[in-house]
Amino acid sequence: MIQKPRFAIILKIMSHFTTIAIEIKNGDLLKQALKELGYPVQENTLARGYLGSTTIAEYVIPMPNGYDIGFRRVGDRYEMITDLYGVALNVEEFVAAVHQQYATKIVLQSASQQGFAIEQQEILEDGTIRIVVGRWG
Repeated sequence: MIQKPRFAIILKIMSHFTTIAIEIKNGDLLKQALKELGYPVQENTLARGYLGSTTIAEYVIPMPNGYDIGFRRVGDRYEMITDLYGVALNVEEFVAAVHQQYATKIVLQSASQQGFAIEQQEILEDGTIRIVVGRWG
């Protein structure tokens, strides 16, 4: 009796996730910055990528096309994790906007902690955020 050879086809899905180091340490301020930029933020959930692959992240922006943007803590900083092949935005512009909004949050928090009052905050024509603080003393 001749036996037919047996073999299995193993499909291994390669991850397309890319991690991007960002200079963000405070998760609460990161979440606030993302929300102020108009993004819905989910906490401690899966970020979706290519062919249904997922990775866990502390903060996730769910995207309608199924390629989410996640942020996870590594050491004392956060990194952004996303599938660059599928995310439908300019990553450099996105990261720059997040950094700018986060930096604004840091300045406002620091000024408040040091007893300063926020007297004025405006966005200039070139996109620069101008903050005027003062303190009576």
